[in-house]
Amino acid sequence: MMLTNLLTLAALAKSSQAAQSSLVSGTAPGFASGVTGGGDAAPVYPTTVAELTEYLTSSSPQNIVIKDTFDFVGSEGTKTEKACNSYSCTPEENGQALLNTLDGCGSTATYDVTVDVAGMVGINVASDKTLIGQGSGAVLNGKGLRFVDVSNIIIQNIAITNLNPKYVWGGDAISFSDTSKIWIDHVTTSSLGRQHYSFGTGSDKAITISNSFMNGKTDYSATCDGHSYWGLELVGSDDQITFYSKLKYIRVYHESANQWLTIPENHVSYTSGRTPALSGTTLFHAVNNVWADNSGHALEGTSKGKGLYEGNLFNNVPNIAGSDFVGQLFSSQEADVGKCAASLKRDCVTNEYTNSGTFNFSDTGFFSELESLSIVAAEPVSSIKDSVIADAGNTL
Repeated sequence: MMLTNLLTLAALAKSSQAAQSSLVSGTAPGFASGVTGGGDAAPVYPTTVAELTEYLTSSSPQNIVIKDTFDFVGSEGTKTEKACNSYSCTPEENGQALLNTLDGCGSTATYDVTVDVAGMVGINVASDKTLIGQGSGAVLNGKGLRFVDVSNIIIQNIAITNLNPKYVWGGDAISFSDTSKIWIDHVTTSSLGRQHYSFGTGSDKAITISNSFMNGKTDYSATCDGHSYWGLELVGSDDQITFYSKLKYIRVYHESANQWLTIPENHVSYTSGRTPALSGTTLFHAVNNVWADNSGHALEGTSKGKGLYEGNLFNNVPNIAGSDFVGQLFSSQEADVGKCAASLKRDCVTNEYTNSGTFNFSDTGFFSELESLSIVAAEPVSSIKDSVIADAGNTL
């Protein structure tokens, strides 16, 4: 009896240790379901970039709370890099130059530029971490986040911005490689040198990005039109990513209409490509999101990418996925939604299109991969429209 009691107490203690902090709003939907981050560790409140970095990289579970701007610009100095003008507009013309860090300039003439070191590589976040922003003022200025060979992490209600936006390869907001159980929620990303979200060639399992705002409006555009080309780069091996928003709305300025419009989110706005680039063997489930004001194409990728899209709104996206797309996609056309039932245990939900191109794919060859995963329940786009809640990005 005593041994049984001891084992019970030990099990309860282990369960308590794994519990998600009460500081976190909600729980992770989709593939990252069950993530606990810092668990029941006592919260810490850094006040300097050094303290924040120390907590994020420590070997102990941490619940880290911030409410102000942490300004990393200049904190690691600057350095000279070679760059070239690979696009039709230069940084002086509101374009981007290409850093020659991977010899991408080839035979194109290069010149010296000065870049901020902190922006080029994100903080290497350790496992078992929760980073929470209090209010709308929690900002990482000039520094992103990097997850490599780690797991069990929650990032909620922060903004990441200003990563050498003049230069391609100037910095990714959030990058992943060989990770699992990571939940990114209510995060705003903007003004970047490269990707909003970059998934490397390693395998990233059970990742959820929810209720977040990819703000592609930029002063330095590779496509020379104020739209960011670098959105979601997914080149991983068998990645599992849920891209999800649940019954939320945001306000977005629509230039062509010269007015504020209210539309649902995750919100991917003012991009011109790679939202996403399904370039690896990624399984991508996009549910109840909005793609808006895309000047180029939304989807691109290789033959191994797999995407299920349901309950999304495409607003002013003339080219969602061209006829030359070679991956596997299911776009939840009305006639096909019943094909989801065997794997999802429900029908899929149709998407909605306003001033957008066609999106008509019905590949189901990857549906068996969904059967063992936590799948988000999609809502009809019409029900999302019934509410007006400004909630995209770091708005908790």
